[in-house]
Amino acid sequence: MIVSMAFWLGGRSQEIAEEIIAARDVKAQAVDLGAQVQRAESSQRGFLYTDNEVYLAPYDLAKSAALRISGELPQRLDDYLDLDPAVERLMQVLEEKFAEMDETIALARSRDAAAALELTLTNRGKALMDEANVYVTGIALAADQRLAGLVSEQTENALLQRLVSVFGALVTVAAAAAGLFTIMRYAGELAEARNSLTRANADLENKVTNRTADLARRTEEMAAAKERAELLLHEVNHRVANSLAMASSLVGMQAKAASDGSVKAVLAETQSRIQAIAMVHHRLYSSGEVTEVALDEYLRSVLEQFQSTLSSENNISLRYQLEPIALRPDASINLGVIAAEWVMNAAKYAYPDRAGEVRVVLSRQPDDTVMLAVEDDGVGRGAGSAKGTGLGSRIVGAMASSLRGNIEYIDRRPGLSARLAFPLNAV
Repeated sequence: MIVSMAFWLGGRSQEIAEEIIAARDVKAQAVDLGAQVQRAESSQRGFLYTDNEVYLAPYDLAKSAALRISGELPQRLDDYLDLDPAVERLMQVLEEKFAEMDETIALARSRDAAAALELTLTNRGKALMDEANVYVTGIALAADQRLAGLVSEQTENALLQRLVSVFGALVTVAAAAAGLFTIMRYAGELAEARNSLTRANADLENKVTNRTADLARRTEEMAAAKERAELLLHEVNHRVANSLAMASSLVGMQAKAASDGSVKAVLAETQSRIQAIAMVHHRLYSSGEVTEVALDEYLRSVLEQFQSTLSSENNISLRYQLEPIALRPDASINLGVIAAEWVMNAAKYAYPDRAGEVRVVLSRQPDDTVMLAVEDDGVGRGAGSAKGTGLGSRIVGAMASSLRGNIEYIDRRPGLSARLAFPLNAV
């Protein structure tokens, strides 16, 4: 409470000081305003009496200063609500006074001294000047009264601050005495509590040491278990890849031994599908990453293997543009099988009587989906194109469904574009 009172008195003293400065400025402006108006009138009278322009030199400066001060005065009188009517009337009087002086100066300059003298003798200018002096004097007196009140309040605040300081000093001494008594009273209890705390800390340190050692041992065991699991998964992928490679070789040998062309084609397609799956496991154990497959590198390997086969048998060139995208192994297998099916179909049916090009594009779309497109410039899917057994389409449909993807076939005329779009976060 003492501190709050001290802060409040200090803040109030600052406010009073600012208000005193403001009241002083109001009085100074009021006095300056009256002086500037009188200066302007003296300059105007000198010109009227002598008809010498030298006397008008201070007139414009005094007029500008008086108008500027009168324009600023209402803002400085926000706290003088009783003076609002007087300030408003003062503005009107000054406007009329300067208009009267401007008119007499203009008449004198036009060599109409009689009219200027007649206007002066009406005593309207004197009446306006007297009225302006009354209002200016009233503003100055109001500022003086406000200054007197603020100074009186500042004096009272200073006295109250001294009283608060004395009271605060007494309270501080009493609090210090009470604190010293309390410290002496509880010194023994604190020493006992410190000893108890020391014993508890020692017990706690022992427990922490034991738990830390146990945690380190468990961490080592978990790290060893994780390493064994990774080695086991690496070995599983290696053996699966080898087994699939062996199965692919057996299917290839069977295809070479078959005499029926359709049987050869079916076995070749089966071999390509097995190879696409085997490459995923080969990537998993060769890269050291067991949770994701670099899709661009995986598809590049699959397509390079197709390239060597297509260029020697079908005279088909293969081009691809693959963006770096990582997928789970099962999703990568599905996408690899779809790409293999579409490339095989393009190689088999797009160019029945000539060489051609097949393009593969893998890209990430702005809406966070992945687009796989296989395009050719061949005969398309028209009525005259060759037809397969439909097994490949069913395989593609099943794989696309597992990816939550949409398949679209676009007749490019010439050629066909097979597109698969699937959400990246769904796989």
